[in-house]
Amino acid sequence: MLLDECRYVVVEGPIGAGKTSLAERLAKHYGANTLLEKPEENPFLTRFYKNPARYALPTQLFFLFQRIDEMRDLAQMDLFHASTVADYLFDKDTLFARLNLNDDEFTLYQNIYQNLVPQTTVPDLVIYLQASPETLFERVNKRATPYERQMSNTYLASLAQAYSDFFYHYSAAPVFIVNSENLNFVDGDEDFALLLQRINGMRGQREFFSRGA
Repeated sequence: MLLDECRYVVVEGPIGAGKTSLAERLAKHYGANTLLEKPEENPFLTRFYKNPARYALPTQLFFLFQRIDEMRDLAQMDLFHASTVADYLFDKDTLFARLNLNDDEFTLYQNIYQNLVPQTTVPDLVIYLQASPETLFERVNKRATPYERQMSNTYLASLAQAYSDFFYHYSAAPVFIVNSENLNFVDGDEDFALLLQRINGMRGQREFFSRGA
């Protein structure tokens, strides 16, 4: 698989895995457009981290409708002339929904979600970044986003496990799984070049890349 022939690439992973940083660098390297999550636009997100039970549903639905609007825009773009690198996979929205909603709320969410899925575009490649809960917690706490600092280590551990379970079953697109513990894609040119080399050498539908400390 050659990355420069992919028209729609998604970088995914739990909060703190480095997906946005890698998506931006890939887009810059290949001259592609970016499609990035905009959590700061969600008016419920800060309240969700303070009171998850009360604000999980409006938070989730806001993200769902925000992302489907972006998927519609993506579907209208000429992907044969402009590549796109995104830092989220629309399908993984259900991961957060199952983790945060109660059963009745999840049933409502699923009814809405299933009506929207046909409007989405399947990626040519998904790059899934993994990291331990301890690493995720350390990275999140180094960032300047106040609402993220309210997340507990327990929540991040649950999120990391939910991602692992989700991608274990995901088969809609090829998946390149990366253990990002000892890789620096933002400042490390050697690591970034090695990642590109491994992805471009990908032959199957699912491959794993890790680098020792």
